[in-house]
Amino acid sequence: MSISIRKGIKSDADDLEILYDTINDHMEKGINYCGWKKGVYPTRNDAIRGIEEGNLYVAIKEDVIVGSMILRHKPEEAYLSVRWKKDLSYDKVLVVYTFTVHPGYFNQGIGFKLLKYAEELGIEEGTESLRLDVYTENVPAIHLYEKCGFEYIDTVSLGLEESGLDWFKLYEKLI
Repeated sequence: MSISIRKGIKSDADDLEILYDTINDHMEKGINYCGWKKGVYPTRNDAIRGIEEGNLYVAIKEDVIVGSMILRHKPEEAYLSVRWKKDLSYDKVLVVYTFTVHPGYFNQGIGFKLLKYAEELGIEEGTESLRLDVYTENVPAIHLYEKCGFEYIDTVSLGLEESGLDWFKLYEKLI
């Protein structure tokens, strides 16, 4: 079956909450690559905010939300002190946030399709770069990003040390 990607809508909030809880439960049972915590991040409120801002996207397979991401023109503060491949104002940059795939659909190309969609949307909007951060221990995501053409830029703190998340790798893909 094929994967479709669309903007999230208000009626997706329940399914997104389930998606976020499912990924967090999965990570708690094994290796918590992303460092997320159930009830802390991501939550239903993160989904609702992304939907209300019009920048949350969902991947759907057989009428089930199997992945999602948020795309914003707003960077984390740590991004501002980094030397990127190209010096751009953030109206020319899409930052990928809250990128996730349902664990029952790992290794089915959903993450790749979400990132390809972000790239196509960026080109359509006149964006010149996709940027993202990833917890240094999130090896599966790092492999995906590199496979999709993102290049490592730097390692920074995002101020999440109290949560046990000391360092994040920054990646960029010029489009």
